[in-house]
Amino acid sequence: MEGNLPLLLFCDLAKFCYSILMDLVSIDIRQALKEDAKAIASVHLASWKSTYQGIIPSPVLEQMLSRRGREWWQKAIVQKTYILVLEFNGLIVGYATLGANRSLTLPFEGEIFELYLLPHYQGVGLGSRLFKKVKEILSDYGLHQFVAWILKENEPARCFYEKMGGVIVSTSFENFGDHKLIKLAYSWR
Repeated sequence: MEGNLPLLLFCDLAKFCYSILMDLVSIDIRQALKEDAKAIASVHLASWKSTYQGIIPSPVLEQMLSRRGREWWQKAIVQKTYILVLEFNGLIVGYATLGANRSLTLPFEGEIFELYLLPHYQGVGLGSRLFKKVKEILSDYGLHQFVAWILKENEPARCFYEKMGGVIVSTSFENFGDHKLIKLAYSWR
């Protein structure tokens, strides 16, 4: 134990400094506005490239990304898609989309369609904050039991959702061009 004392002290100091830093910054989670579309599109592009390169074939990924620009997000916001944005010191660094469960075969009311952060804002607790807000909103709408579909190869997302208490309840497949990938349904009750 004595040999680990400097490491333990460093870890305690790091946690203390992190808590002070988080108290000094402004973190806001709110419903998206039409004028947020460009920032959401930027987060979407960066996070999807970082997340899915090497998982989804590049030509298919590029095609998917090209469809989800500023105009697509503006239309989604105007059509009342429930989109949350996470602001860090006034900069949109994450977003989530949520609503009623789209799968008729799963007995859950709600669904997290997407939850993404810019890569360099991951791993510092912002995703957990956004997840908790999504869970709160789904519950406010009576959607207490919900799912999120994750590609099996997306280890960071799987770890995140498991850390948030998610349990795998189903598997399915999704085709990306001629590439078939396994997706997992995580659930919360």
